Amino acid sequence: MIAAVSGFLADAGRNIVDADQHSSREGRFFMRMAFDPAPEGEREAFYRRFEEEIAGPLRMEYRFAESSERKRVAIMVSREDHCLSDLLWRWRSGELGAELVAVISNHADHADQVASLGLPYHHVPVGDDREAAEAHVLERLGEIDLLVLARYMQILSADFLRRVGSPAINIHHSFLPAFVGADPYARAHERGVKLIGATAHYVTEDLDAGPIIDQDVTRVSHRDEVDDLVRIGRDIERLVLARAVKAHLDDRVLLDGDRTIVF
Repeated sequence: MIAAVSGFLADAGRNIVDADQHSSREGRFFMRMAFDPAPEGEREAFYRRFEEEIAGPLRMEYRFAESSERKRVAIMVSREDHCLSDLLWRWRSGELGAELVAVISNHADHADQVASLGLPYHHVPVGDDREAAEAHVLERLGEIDLLVLARYMQILSADFLRRVGSPAINIHHSFLPAFVGADPYARAHERGVKLIGATAHYVTEDLDAGPIIDQDVTRVSHRDEVDDLVRIGRDIERLVLARAVKAHLDDRVLLDGDRTIVF
């Protein structure tokens, strides 16, 4: 398969810039190749030839992604702003390589910060009628390529996830499932944990059970109080979420059932 794809690109005069591959124990083969694009007027014919000559005969699941096309990203957030602020900085500095189209929150706390960057900020409270709130959110999202839950502390319904029309990435502390619910850091401190961390994953109908994209941990000790754990945990959450978002935007994440292959 590597030879077939590489040969096709060589025959088409396309230079391979980067290549990764992985074979799973179950016998599935994954490959990601970055190559110089075909001239714009020749791309449809190029894609059609690949389907006819390579993908069809080899029964490949594949897709082409144009790195020059900036993906449309929206962020949802509640009161904690550490992940939001980090993503806003990365977007403003050009590090994300995406078009940030809106920030939506069930609180009004971050309106000034977001407005100062010239971005739309939508305050959509979530009361007793979650269905109505989700409908309002969908209206404000429009067409997006990725939804990032940057510490959005509301559960999204299965219907919302189906209708949003894009993948969603969430971040949570890695105490789950041992320290679920309120005040996880306080209860972790009571148990004397020695490692804390964070997990970024795709959002599915099963709460906090979607395919994991990125994780990280750091050591803590008996000297760290609850406030220290919270501060350290926020730093890890920022980094892990940013890495997961960037990997998705760079088309480096391939799904293998409930797992991910991240090149």
